[in-house]
Amino acid sequence: MKSLKICYRLFYLIKSCQVSGWKQRAAFLIVGGDRKQASTMVVTHRFTLLLLVALIGIFSSFSQVRATSDINVRIESFSSTFATDLATLQTQIGYKFTNINLIRRAMTHGSFSQENNKALSIFGTHIIETSVSLQLLAKDIDISSKALTRFIAEVSNVSSSCALDGNRLGLERIIRVSPKTDASNSAIVCAGFRAIFGAIATDAGKVDEAIKVFVKVHGDGYGRFVSVLYI
Repeated sequence: MKSLKICYRLFYLIKSCQVSGWKQRAAFLIVGGDRKQASTMVVTHRFTLLLLVALIGIFSSFSQVRATSDINVRIESFSSTFATDLATLQTQIGYKFTNINLIRRAMTHGSFSQENNKALSIFGTHIIETSVSLQLLAKDIDISSKALTRFIAEVSNVSSSCALDGNRLGLERIIRVSPKTDASNSAIVCAGFRAIFGAIATDAGKVDEAIKVFVKVHGDGYGRFVSVLYI
């Protein structure tokens, strides 16, 4: 931009100097009777100005193309890294998305885009609670409602469970957030973790797949928490 401004200033400077100079010379030639030479001078002056304008236009276009190219390179680099991270994440959880846009959305925070993971996170929360309930009832059909509620709350806890699971998957390095937002924030990691299961259920058209993945990702946490609940 600075170079472009300099060119424009130079153009106006040359133009002003040329206008005053050639007008004086042309007037002198006309008074002297040499109208042909005066006419040639006018044509030459106009050609010089047009050539200068053309050169400035070419330089301006080149600068814009170069700037656009630099921006595109940065965007492509960012997109490429994000795509690689999503591929790695799918390998980690053992589920390959048919609709890749769902996992992209699951890994997008509200601060980054209006197309974010809020709805998928809410859906994922219910899937996790359903998964926990199924696992506990399968182990003990006589479990009390109080114990079931406590266990669900423990597994759904942002800091002690949800965010820890998300950190094990490295979600703080994958979730897209605005420049001023901390992606390692527990609430953001937890929301992304929950959104994964909402995305899986939506992609598969049923919650069964999402429950299977949650059981796999959460690991043997069930047994650990069950033992705590019954102490």
